[in-house]
Amino acid sequence: MNIPAPARWRGALALCALAWLAGCASTSNRAPVEDRNPAAPRPAAVAAAASAPAASAAETPAVKLPPGIENAGKPGYYTVKTGDTLIRVGLDNGQNWRDIARWNGIDNPNLIEVGQVLRVAQPGADANGAVTKPVTVAGRVEGKPLDGKPAAPAAVASAASGAAPAAPPAPPAAVPRDADEDLNWMWPAGGAVLAGFDDSKTKGLVIGGKAGDPVYASADGRVVYAGAGLRGYGNLVIIKHNATFLTAYAHNQTLLVKDEQAVRRGQKIAEMGSSDAERVQLHFEIRRQGKPIDPARLLPSR
Repeated sequence: MNIPAPARWRGALALCALAWLAGCASTSNRAPVEDRNPAAPRPAAVAAAASAPAASAAETPAVKLPPGIENAGKPGYYTVKTGDTLIRVGLDNGQNWRDIARWNGIDNPNLIEVGQVLRVAQPGADANGAVTKPVTVAGRVEGKPLDGKPAAPAAVASAASGAAPAAPPAPPAAVPRDADEDLNWMWPAGGAVLAGFDDSKTKGLVIGGKAGDPVYASADGRVVYAGAGLRGYGNLVIIKHNATFLTAYAHNQTLLVKDEQAVRRGQKIAEMGSSDAERVQLHFEIRRQGKPIDPARLLPSR
């Protein structure tokens, strides 16, 4: 079928008009745009991310260090170990446990913790335990005139006449012993020695006897502990004699003294027993600066 040319043109114009109208309609209803750029988060996500580190930091508790840790390893300080009590720390350092509590501001002596560092030397004292002794100069000191002039004529004449020489100088005086060392020791009980000193085991002497036998203070001093709070010692008395020495009397059946009581050498302080022991005995220790030493070195011969 032949369509006249003008009609074909009119049809083509109609189709172009329809296509143009469809394009205009499509520009007025565009599809929503989705932002896929990870480098530009939405404002809400940015705020949440900024608050996350602060929240996690607030939830993490601070690590609490043991008291006194800054003094660990220094002379005159002690680091608490598992099983320690202030009584044990005092015995091992030659101190009254009450003094240690006072030096460290401890109100409750039962509240010390592993790793805590305690002062165990008196504030202001030499933590190394050094003792300063007087220096004695041996020999005679000759005096000379300050102006360098020769000796007086009388002295020259005396030397020329052969006069007897002056008497020789007296020998230098002996250096005095530390007063802490001059204790008048005595045996704390009359029984036989069942076990001698062993630094790694007994740390003292084991003296036999019968239940109720008297136990005596081995030297003058003051009771720093009387009780049963130290495991392995039973009913225990600890006496501090001076800044250097203390003694311990363990396994008693009866204690006859109390804390802070002054005692005299030979005073009955307890009765022998078997508390925290397999048989009746007295476990006796002498400690010098807190370190056990052999009591037989200081006790008199029997």
